Amino acid sequence: MKRILCAIDLSHEDEAKKIIAEAEKLAGLYQASLSVMTVLPDYGSSWVGSFFKEGTLKKATEAAMGALYDVAGSATAQGDPIQHIVEVGVTYEEILATAQTVAADMIIVGAHKPDLTERLIGPNAARVARNAAVSVLVVRF
Repeated sequence: MKRILCAIDLSHEDEAKKIIAEAEKLAGLYQASLSVMTVLPDYGSSWVGSFFKEGTLKKATEAAMGALYDVAGSATAQGDPIQHIVEVGVTYEEILATAQTVAADMIIVGAHKPDLTERLIGPNAARVARNAAVSVLVVRF
């Protein structure tokens, strides 16, 4: 295993840190490079996007990159640099496309622990697991 892609949701920072910690452990175990990514929704081409000022999505992407650096840090426990990626679009599609782009051997995603009303992993995690060409680790939080 040479590269692990870890996809997080910045709106759940505590859970994102737990997922990244697991990804760092695996990267250390396999001596693999680690890429950490997040995906912003693409409202720019929709009717809703017409209500936002021009440049808002660019500013949001820049802010997300800063937040990603804050949450993920700049290096793994073994000192290797982490690749930080922010994409815009449909979450599971962007995760799958990024996995191909970075030549990931494994994808790590998070999912809430199921309770009595929910017995399935989240829709994005499920779609990634179902459609990925590589192994997918779902970290419960």
